[in-house]
Amino acid sequence: MIEQTKPARPIAAIVLAAGRGTRMKSELHKVLHPIAGKPMLLHLLDSVEVLGAERQVVVVGDRREQVEAAVAGRADTAQQAKQLGTGHAVAQAEAALAGFAGDVLILYGDVPLVRPETMRRMLDRLHGPDAPACVVLGFRPDDPGAYGRVIADADGRIDRMVEFKDASAQERAVTLCNSGLMAVRAEDLFALLSRVGNDNAAGEYYLPDIVMLAGQDGRASAVIETAADEVDGVNSRGELARLEAKWQAARRARAMADGATLIAPETVWFSHDTVLGRDVTVEPNVWFGPGVSVADDVVIHGFSHLEGCSIASGAEIGPYARLRPGADIREGAKVGNFVELKKAVLGAGAKANHLSYIGDAEVGSGANIGAGTITCNYDGYLKYRTVIGEGAFVGSNSALVAPVTIGAGAIVGAGSVVTADVPSDSLALARGRQEVREGWAARFRSVMKARKAAK
Repeated sequence: MIEQTKPARPIAAIVLAAGRGTRMKSELHKVLHPIAGKPMLLHLLDSVEVLGAERQVVVVGDRREQVEAAVAGRADTAQQAKQLGTGHAVAQAEAALAGFAGDVLILYGDVPLVRPETMRRMLDRLHGPDAPACVVLGFRPDDPGAYGRVIADADGRIDRMVEFKDASAQERAVTLCNSGLMAVRAEDLFALLSRVGNDNAAGEYYLPDIVMLAGQDGRASAVIETAADEVDGVNSRGELARLEAKWQAARRARAMADGATLIAPETVWFSHDTVLGRDVTVEPNVWFGPGVSVADDVVIHGFSHLEGCSIASGAEIGPYARLRPGADIREGAKVGNFVELKKAVLGAGAKANHLSYIGDAEVGSGANIGAGTITCNYDGYLKYRTVIGEGAFVGSNSALVAPVTIGAGAIVGAGSVVTADVPSDSLALARGRQEVREGWAARFRSVMKARKAAK
C-alpha cells in the first residue's frame, strides 16, 4: 500500500454501481456484498482515499437507497435511472463534478481489489511525455472470453478498442483485454462523452468509444497492464467466493511474512482489519471477524472464533473459544475450551479454562474462573455488570447473578448461586445443604429388583 500524499493535480473517482446484479440473486445490492467482512464498494473507496482523492462520486441505480446509505458522508452519488451502457453511466456524474479541474479515475464497484499503486500508475501515465488523452487499464486473462479487446502497439499506444460483440475474428484473437478502468482529465472526459453514440450491437453508449473519438481528434490514448487477478469482478456468489479466497490467500501470506505462524494457513480466515503481532501462533480453523487486534507471543488454538476483541501479549486462547465484541484479554491470561467472553476484561494472568460464559464483566488479574461458571448479566430487559477482584477463585458450576462484586482474594464455593456482593478474602457458599442417608441406595436396588421380577 502506498502512503497517502497530496497529489500534484486534484483527483476524483467515478465509481459505477448502478447495475442490478441479478446473478447474485440477492436483496442486497451486489457491491455491498462483503469480502473479508467489508462491502466490496468500501474496499474500493478506501483505496481511492489512499491516493488523496478530492472527490468521489458513486453512480447508483437499482437499490440506490442501499448504496447511498453505505457511502453517506464519504462520497457523492449520481443516479443512472436507465441502464444505457458504461458511457451513459459515467456521464451521470457530470453534475456532481461541476467545476472540478483535475484527473478522473473511472472505477467499478464490483471490481473491488484494485490497488492504489495501480491507480497511481494510471494517473502517472496520463501525464507522461506523450500526454495521452485517456489511459486504459488492460489485462491478459487465461480465457479472454467475451471481454472487450484493446488493440495497441508495443509502446502501449492504442489503435482502437472494440467490444467483443462487435469484434472481428482477428480482433477476438488479441489477448489484451479492457478492464473498463480508465484515467482521463476532467476537461476531456465529459466533452468526449457528449459525442458518444449508440450505433452498436447492444444499442448502448460505450465508455471505450471516447478513446476512438480522441483519436479522431489526433490525440492518442495509452494502455497499461496489470495482473488479471487485480481486476477480477464479481457477478455471482461463486465469483464472490473465489475473490474472497484470493484475498484470504494473500492475507495469510502477509501474516506469515510479518512473523506469525499459521499451522494450517488455508483454514484460517481473516477480516479486512485483523492485526497480528509477531510470534503469534494460529492453529487450524480459526476465524477472525472485524475488529480483532492480537499482540506478540499469543497462541490461538484451533476452532476459535474472534470478533471485536483485543488480546495482549502472552495470552492463550482456545481451543473452541469465542471472543465477542468488547472482550479484552490482558497479558498472560488464558481463555480455555468452550469459553465465551463478551464486553469483558480478563485481567493479566487470569484464567477461565473450561465451559464458561463471562459477559459484561471485569475479572481482576490472577483470578481463576472455574469450569461451568457463568455471569448472569441479563434479566430479559437490561444488562448488568459483574466485577471479580484480583486473585479471586470462583468454584466450578457457579452462577454470578449481576450486578454483583466478588472481592479480591475471595473464594466462591463450587455450585454456588451468588446474588449478593462477596467481601474480599471471604468464602461464599450459596447452595443446598448436602444430606447423606447411609444404606439407602442398596435398599432401593433390592426393592426395585423385586418389583421388576414380580412382573
